[in-house]
Amino acid sequence: MPAIPLIIDTDTGSDDAVALLLAAACGLGDIRAVTTVAGNVPVETGTRNALISLETAGRTDIPVHPGCARPMTRALSTAQHVHGEDGMGDIGLPDPTTTCHRTHAIETLLSSPHRYPGELTLVTLAPLTNIAAALMREPELFTRYRHVYCMAGAADLHGNVSPTAEFNVWADPEAARIVTRAATPEKVTWIGWDVSRKDAVMTPSDQQRLEQIGTPMATFAHRINRTVDDWARDVTGLTGYDLPDPVAMAVALDPSLITEQEQVHVDISVTDDTRGQMIIDRRMSAPAPNITLVRRVDETGFKKLLFDTVTTPLPRSPLPDTTAPALRPGSAL
Repeated sequence: MPAIPLIIDTDTGSDDAVALLLAAACGLGDIRAVTTVAGNVPVETGTRNALISLETAGRTDIPVHPGCARPMTRALSTAQHVHGEDGMGDIGLPDPTTTCHRTHAIETLLSSPHRYPGELTLVTLAPLTNIAAALMREPELFTRYRHVYCMAGAADLHGNVSPTAEFNVWADPEAARIVTRAATPEKVTWIGWDVSRKDAVMTPSDQQRLEQIGTPMATFAHRINRTVDDWARDVTGLTGYDLPDPVAMAVALDPSLITEQEQVHVDISVTDDTRGQMIIDRRMSAPAPNITLVRRVDETGFKKLLFDTVTTPLPRSPLPDTTAPALRPGSAL
């Protein structure tokens, strides 16, 4: 099968970086552009991390376009307490050898599907600020893409940033609401943190396997998730760190990984007490569905895709050989 032409919108933290490796190196995707937005880290840091990630995958030819530096109406709240101050585990990554493009992310999101109508798949791994801003200029934008996959929300209302909300939606709920109100289930699929928490957890044995593979991409993916592993242990209580953006990317690259999904009507709370919570209406009297929600994926298939991808040897790694912090004794990460 020909590779899927992709536009990827990211706030590149450590799990976004692994998702970019998947898209750039697994052979199923053809990344035409990457757009960046503030979220996990400030937009300048996320842009730097996107360039480093693509360089790690041997794809310095892919253009990276910076976008919005803050949510639509709110102050920026990052997830640097999760991903590290640099968003990549604070392991001392050197600067990328390439630079970003001058064209703003919103212009890229708007112009690309006009050049290739119906061909491009848009994958969002970040707060939906860039996407909402583009929709405000072109309300029919989603009809010009082949499909839109969003790592967004928590359909079971089990949150990772609040009791009921997932970070990407919580970070800019006004933008997420604009997206849901422009969406149709035939065009827009959400893969939420509930899927990652159930089907994309890197257990200690998975982490050990990743470390032992030893290729540049595997070592990179292993080391940059160092601080996320600490956060997962201390906050979410999972058996390892989970990979929400990579599992969303895997679904976009190979929808056959989906084992359970539903079409429902989704709105987003923008009130302070339930900020970012998904409001899912499954009543018989509900408005027409606007989103396809993925509820479960094939965990074995996802991890095979991940391990197969990072096993590919590449000539250069940006990881320093001697400056990265040592791993905890007795831990795989």
